[in-house]
Amino acid sequence: MQDVTLVGIDLGKHTFHLHGQDGKGKVIFRKKLGRKQLIEFFNTFHSCTVVMEACAGSHHMARKLTTFGHQVKLISPQFVRPFVKSNKNDFVDAEAICEAASRPAMRFVTPKTESQQTLSALHRVRESYVRDRTKTINQMHGFLLEFGVSLPVGKATITRLPAILSEHALPPRLVAIIERLRDHFQCLGEQIGEIDKEMARQLAEDDLGQRLLTIPGVGPITASVLSAEMGDGKQYGCSRDFAASIGLVPRQYSTGGKTNLLGISRRGDKNIRRLLVSCARAYMRHVDKQSGRLAEWVRAMLTRRHSNVVACALANKLARTAWAITARHTVFDPELARSMT
Repeated sequence: MQDVTLVGIDLGKHTFHLHGQDGKGKVIFRKKLGRKQLIEFFNTFHSCTVVMEACAGSHHMARKLTTFGHQVKLISPQFVRPFVKSNKNDFVDAEAICEAASRPAMRFVTPKTESQQTLSALHRVRESYVRDRTKTINQMHGFLLEFGVSLPVGKATITRLPAILSEHALPPRLVAIIERLRDHFQCLGEQIGEIDKEMARQLAEDDLGQRLLTIPGVGPITASVLSAEMGDGKQYGCSRDFAASIGLVPRQYSTGGKTNLLGISRRGDKNIRRLLVSCARAYMRHVDKQSGRLAEWVRAMLTRRHSNVVACALANKLARTAWAITARHTVFDPELARSMT
């Protein structure tokens, strides 16, 4: 056991499969442990490198094992999959994790802190509430349209819903259903408002979040998400690596010395990508009133490219700027916006 230098863990809800090997890659042990047994095992085991896939529960386990003196690394599951040999089972997955971690050029994920995970959970709850609110509005529109009542588009119509219902002879049971949906809509709106206030309080106490707010077009929601997901930014070698991780750089299909760039790759966190594109569109909407090198660059791009292309290009630039502000502990400088890398 003392020869073990690397342990791969295939995480599960209740059981965990371990694969331990020495510095030469020779298998030393394979174990199947429960959650409590796993903690007891590593609490008494000598310090080594522990590797897991970055999935549900991995960040908590990484923090726990780090307190025992182990070096914990997380790998994205997509980088482990090519190392799975032949048929798949939990022990083979654990072995594949060790194989992937042994590669010198492997990319690892930085474990999140408790505060980052909590803030990330808050954002996911808010996003779920927003989807439910949109679904509720669409249900009200659809039910009324079946009875010949066409509501104007937008949330503002819901505030005038009682007056609209009184103007039409609708079945009482349908009116009761619509009023129930309206109450649900208002409840969701209140929940979203409370979450927004809580995020605003957390953002006011977050130094990184305040610095990210200096980026043009970036609002509280985007700054809060970037602060929670990006961490200290040290897991990325440069700004392009971060932009590539969220799918804002072109896909490549190059061969024979000929470079062929396609559309954006759309990899990684689609929520961050969506928010950055929304920030870019918000900035472009008022670009005529903006000044500085970034505004000049956007106006020049709009003269020769479609607005959708410019929005993605600007979102790419905003992502790189966010990484630079995070990694270099600075704020947005309009004069450096064009050359930010």
